[in-house]
Parts: sequence; C-alpha cells; structure tokens
Amino acid sequence: MNESEHRVGPPTFGVAFLRSANGWPYLLAPLIPIAVALDLAGVEATIVFAASALGIIPTAALMGRATEELAARSGPGIGGLLNVTFGNAPELIIALFALNQGLQEVVKASIVGSILGNILLVLGAAMLAGGIGRDKQTFSRTGASVQTSMLMLAAAALLMPAIFELVEGQGLPAPGAEAVHYGGTVEHLSLAVAIVLMATYVIGLFFSLKTHRDIFNPDYEDEDSWGWSTRTSIIALAIAGVLVGLMSEVLVGSITEASESVGLSEFFIGVIVVAIVGNAAEHWVAVLVAMKNKMDLAVNIAVGSSAQVALFVAPVLVIASFFIGPYPLALVFNGFELGAILLAILIANYVTQDGESTWFEGVQLLAVYFVFGLAFYFA
Repeated sequence: MNESEHRVGPPTFGVAFLRSANGWPYLLAPLIPIAVALDLAGVEATIVFAASALGIIPTAALMGRATEELAARSGPGIGGLLNVTFGNAPELIIALFALNQGLQEVVKASIVGSILGNILLVLGAAMLAGGIGRDKQTFSRTGASVQTSMLMLAAAALLMPAIFELVEGQGLPAPGAEAVHYGGTVEHLSLAVAIVLMATYVIGLFFSLKTHRDIFNPDYEDEDSWGWSTRTSIIALAIAGVLVGLMSEVLVGSITEASESVGLSEFFIGVIVVAIVGNAAEHWVAVLVAMKNKMDLAVNIAVGSSAQVALFVAPVLVIASFFIGPYPLALVFNGFELGAILLAILIANYVTQDGESTWFEGVQLLAVYFVFGLAFYFA
C-alpha cells in the first residue's frame, strides 16, 4: 500500500465532517469562549465547570490531531516519541493547574481516574464495540504483556509510599480530603519513586520505539492523516496547548465550589469527571479503531495510555510539586484508590494475556468500572 492510500487528505470542515466520528469533538468548540465569558461574569460555579469541562474536549482533540500529523511527518521513531509525549498532555496540564491551586487530592484522584478510565472504560468500550458482530478479535500478546507488566511495576511503586505512611506515618488520606501535608520523609520517598518510574519509562521508550518498534507501532497507525505540513501541525499544537491551559485554569478554579453546589466530592470529580474529559477524544479514537478491527492499536492506546500516566504523568507531577503549589505531592493514595488501581491492573493483565477479546469481555470491564464509580460516589 502506497503513501497516497494511507493519507486521506484534509477534511472539508462542513456539516458532514462535524457529524463524522473524527469531527464531533469540534462541535463543542463554541464552549471555549462561552466558558471564559461565564467565568469572567461570575456565573454559578457548576455552570462554569460544566462548560469548561466540555470545552476541554475539542482542545484535546486538536492537540491529538496535531500530534498525529506531526508524527506522520517525523518518521516512526520521532513520531512514536511525539505520540507518547503529547498523548496525555491535556490531563497533565489540568493536573498542573490543580497542583498550583493546592488541590493535591484532586490531582491524585485524576491520576487514578486516568489509569482506571483507560484500562477499564476505554478498553472495555473498545472490546464491546469492536466485538459486536465478530466471534473474537486478536491483538499482539507480546505488546499487551509488556504494557500490563509496566502497569504492574507502576502499581508496586505507587503502593509503597502509602504502605510506608500506614506503618510509619499518620495513615491514608480520607476520600473527602482536599489536601494533606505528610511531611518530608514520605515526600522524599515519593520523589525517589518518581525518579525510578521515569527512568523505567525512558528505557521503555527505547524498547518500544527502537528495539521492538514493530510490535508497538503497527503500519496502519497513521492511515487517517490529513496531510498537514510540519508548520501547520506545530501551529495547531501551540494553539491547542494554549486553549487547553486556558480551559484547565477555568475548570480547576471552579472545582471546589462546583463540588459543593452539586453535592459531589472533589474526589469523585477528580477520579471520574476530570479523568474522562481530559482524554475524551483519545478514548473515542480507541473505540473507533476497534470497530475497524484494529485491536492492536486500540489495546496500545488504552493500556499504553494507562502505563504512560503511571510512569510519566505521575512522576512529572511529583517533581513539579517541589516547585509549584504549597508543598510537595506525596504519592499516598486513599484506600479506594489503592484498591481500584491494584484490582484494575490485575483484571487488565488477565483479560489481555491470551491476545484475544470478545464483546462480553468488554461488558465485564465496563461493569467493573461502573462498580468502582458507584463506590467512589458513595465514598
């Protein structure tokens, strides 16, 4: 298959495109200026929160598209690096703003929510949507095994500061806590753990982008390229970054009041709502490619994104917290978060170990996610 068959060219931005699978996020673009106007006008926090949360979706979609276009023109090595670097940029930006506001527990909840959302909600929806009408779908056992092994490593590393705090400190935080200052020892332990995780992530990049690139970068990965030039892609990426930052500031600024107004805890908002909106566009891509029977790519997006959150996003936030916010971020998660992380990763490892999936496995993953959501709601 030649290059012209892989590139469909830029779309016509009309009604047909906006109704398509790739175009629907941009229907929400008017909410970007609306959210800013509502915030400046001092409108009720719940409305501002809802508008800014939905406004993040088109900005994240634009960032994802610009990254894919840039990756398509940069070769497989650099392209893969760009994809993994910017893949979770929207949620990282949201978390940085929350960190600066001192919403430490919301940040940790969003980390957990991203991990759970990818390996339960996204993978489950992809298996369900892709499996309908098919006996089964197949994907690389090796690729999935490497990704889930990385998640198991991350789970072990993320659990240890909490265990340390249980044994030596003041115990785990309550689900409803906004911020807890643990003191220097566990904060420095969290920093050391973050460095180990990030080093593992860098080595993993070399493994997946260099020595075993064929497993993690299927040939069809850039087949929907719109043919943007490098300059256009960089400009779009910069615009998307600014807009994501703007929406994140508005979103974070309204979280506390909005949670009190609607009767939901900041924990629930962080672990469910913020985690979903930060990756909504990427989530939809995984479902879409699964429906096209490209489960290798769907699994890579879902499980790979979870691994990236655990091994890259979380460590970056820990390191950044030593420079922004009231005090460093300690990787001490509450009991619900710890249980959910461990169970979700074990389930993902079990479901993907045979290299096959069915629609009913997707239903099971979604059921687990909803059970977790109910527990978080009542926490």
